Amino acid sequence: MKLSLALAITIAATVPGITLAQSASMPGMDKTSTIAPATRAYMDAMMKMHDAMKSMTPTNDPSKDFVIMMKPHHQAAVDMARAYLVYGHDPKLRKMSEDIINSQTEEIKDMDSWLANHKD
Repeated sequence: MKLSLALAITIAATVPGITLAQSASMPGMDKTSTIAPATRAYMDAMMKMHDAMKSMTPTNDPSKDFVIMMKPHHQAAVDMARAYLVYGHDPKLRKMSEDIINSQTEEIKDMDSWLANHKD
């Protein structure tokens, strides 16, 4: 059975201890293949985001909860964009990655500032 890349990544990110080589046949990969470093970096960023969002303690304040949950989401985007700059070559996507890093990093700073000003 073949799984889409998105489904295979979702499975690998949500089932502890499972690897794509064990669980899914990705295009161009057989059961003995290893995951490409870029794909591993993207998956690691997603798993880090998922863990941070899952461990969040809700405050029941919609503004605080929004900011607390958006920070790991933005950080995952930054981490994936940085990985693309290491492994990717398409000029348009490289520019997009640089823009993501700059804008999302600035927004993370803004969220940190907002949280610091809304502690109570």
